[in-house]
Amino acid sequence: MDEKVLEAQEWVNATYGGVAGYQSCPEDGRTGWNTMWSLTMGLQHELGISPVVANFGPGTLAGVQALGDIGFGWDQNSNIVRIIQHALFCKGYWGANGYGGYGAVTTEAVKEMRRNMGLPDGGSGTSGGQVTPKIFKALLTMDAYILLGGGREEVLEIQRWLNGRYWTKPNYFIGPCDGHFSRDVQQALMKALQYEMGVPGPNGNFGPGTKAALRQHPQYVGSSGPVTQLFHAACIFNEPVPDTSGVGFRDEYTSATADFIRAFQTFSALPANGNGDFATWAQLLVSTGDPDRPADACDTRFTITASRAQALYQAGYRAVGRYLDEHPSGTLDKEIKPGELQAIFDAGLRCFPIWQYNARQLEDFTYSTGYQHGLKAHARGEHYGFNRGTVIYFAVDYDATDPEISSNIVPYFHGVRGALNSQGSKYIPGVYGSRNVCARASAEAYVAHSFVSGMSWGFSGNLGFPLPLNWSFNQIKEFEFHNGDDVFDLDRVVHRPGADFGVNSINRGTSPVDEFLLYLEQVYDLAVGYDSSRASKLTLEWLRYPKYNDFEWRNIFEGVDDGFITTCRNAGLEYAPNYDYQDPSFGVAVSVDHLCATANAYLLKGSGDRAGISLGDLGGWCGDLITFYGEWVRDEDENKDGYKYAMDRLAKPNVATTFMLNDLIEDMDGHQIGMAVRGGANVVTEFRNLLTGGGHLSRVNRFFSSRYGTMTDANNAAVACLTGAPANPVDAAKYAGARELLVERQSGEWIDPISITPSDLQAFCKGYADTLNILRGQEDRRLRALNED
Repeated sequence: MDEKVLEAQEWVNATYGGVAGYQSCPEDGRTGWNTMWSLTMGLQHELGISPVVANFGPGTLAGVQALGDIGFGWDQNSNIVRIIQHALFCKGYWGANGYGGYGAVTTEAVKEMRRNMGLPDGGSGTSGGQVTPKIFKALLTMDAYILLGGGREEVLEIQRWLNGRYWTKPNYFIGPCDGHFSRDVQQALMKALQYEMGVPGPNGNFGPGTKAALRQHPQYVGSSGPVTQLFHAACIFNEPVPDTSGVGFRDEYTSATADFIRAFQTFSALPANGNGDFATWAQLLVSTGDPDRPADACDTRFTITASRAQALYQAGYRAVGRYLDEHPSGTLDKEIKPGELQAIFDAGLRCFPIWQYNARQLEDFTYSTGYQHGLKAHARGEHYGFNRGTVIYFAVDYDATDPEISSNIVPYFHGVRGALNSQGSKYIPGVYGSRNVCARASAEAYVAHSFVSGMSWGFSGNLGFPLPLNWSFNQIKEFEFHNGDDVFDLDRVVHRPGADFGVNSINRGTSPVDEFLLYLEQVYDLAVGYDSSRASKLTLEWLRYPKYNDFEWRNIFEGVDDGFITTCRNAGLEYAPNYDYQDPSFGVAVSVDHLCATANAYLLKGSGDRAGISLGDLGGWCGDLITFYGEWVRDEDENKDGYKYAMDRLAKPNVATTFMLNDLIEDMDGHQIGMAVRGGANVVTEFRNLLTGGGHLSRVNRFFSSRYGTMTDANNAAVACLTGAPANPVDAAKYAGARELLVERQSGEWIDPISITPSDLQAFCKGYADTLNILRGQEDRRLRALNED
């Protein structure tokens, strides 16, 4: 509780409590919207506005403009001065030593705030520190003007630059300077572009005038000036972009910018030409991107007949999204019809199934609703014969806010996953919704595939959010498709190459898991013929080769048997990455070579027990946690809270780090298989038990119990991973050298974990233990549901 905030709340309630329309704020000493609204309503009363409203609208702004700039010595209304002073305290500035008089202390506080906003402080001494009408409006918001937790310095720099350059423009209002990209910041960027490009009446909308102006301002190597600087700002707001380290805020388009743009274009499924053409501008600025860009996918509620399927193929489409079912109360007749899938496949199209029962309001989403929908979707998927491993996209077809995503949407997807797992994990859940819905459902409910409702560009969940890392489809335009006299509504959808693209057949008896297991048996049979006494070990060696056989790996563990490698090559075997498979539980792509390298490390060096560590752990979870620690210390200036950093980024399917969800799955499964083989088990049997015998349904709890046992030990093992060493002196030396190298590769320098404040390091490590615990809880809930069924 902040005593100065409490003082503000008590004063504004006591002073304006009887005013018509006034809404009191809680007297809890915490700054919130209610407090700022109450101060705003107090200001309106002082301006003669009645009834007062919780909104700093045009009438309030006009009233403040009539007052002029308010600065040192201003004495027209002591209550207005006091509102300024209370608002300053609420924003974290020392507003005054006494209330009602605009003195030197208030002046200095306003000067500091103006500088933090990116504005000039107004002048030296008491000649500066004025509250202008726009500053007054900004003062009564919840916007912060200092870097907040998780914010980025580059974004903060841009926010201050935007405010400083455009704050005097008629339609521009001072935005936050907190290091976070948001809807308000996106609107500020759009208005800035409109000013620089001469678009009449800048309003922040991506309208015809703005589109025409952007076509006249392509960016390429050699471009410079304010528009180029704004282009770089848009790039930064869309970070992180896979395979880049960022672009930098500057006013010259360099070869480094072109490299970044090629990566962005590749990620966004645009032609990778390295230039800031209109399609790239649009993709940087709005969720639709260029709605008329080429698209090879679509979705519709209308039946795809043989004629329609052929017409879609001729128009360049290669996949169509169709609905598995319609709610019993529905009247659109949108579910797949008998024979329709075959018509789609015969035309050369693929199909990605969609599930939507209403899904247009908060009340449609609960855990139990998600569970029931998962069961129904599984039944309908089997009814149509969809193959094992098919992704079903569950729709969130409204603009869900952050609190609603937390309270209802994420639990809904937990229910969906629980239901699908209870039926044997035949189908994988995907999410359809705004960028924010997709990103948060992916991060918090571990949904591996996203179908973005990009054409809903006005959704708050699309404004101020980059494309989620795991996007498969992006819906960009609704239009009428003409097939001769046959006209029907169709949504144009962009597909990301390499991501889920639906299916091109049904009732297939095999899956990628089956293909991997067949390949595994081929390798094992060769190993038996080469040396039956080491068959499982040799199998793991081939499956980790060649990536995990470099000098560093051989120095820490051991090299492969070159004779067996030659035998496999002579037999015409492909390397293991050609048989990466989709995990049956989580739907993420599993890297076979990493999993088998982990298993091989445990086979060779064993596992640590409880809070202890071994060299074998370095080949699995310890190695990944060390590299992730390197990322944290690299980013520590902007992400000081190690616990939050870990909880926001560790083991997520849609956050690009060195320790993603697939890495953790590979570590857990590698531990299970490696230790089982070390104990004499057959590697083929262990993989079959894992992938087709239901082992994947309990992997998290099995790993946690066998490796740690308790949350305290899991937390302490993570600390030991970063600060300790195996008991064997030779292993300890190898471990320490590898740890230093892994950290330096990520952070650019060796930051010894021992040098980190112990409580901070403990909090970071707790993030690892709590992530495991969250996954355990979800697994327990799914297993209970499975047993109940």
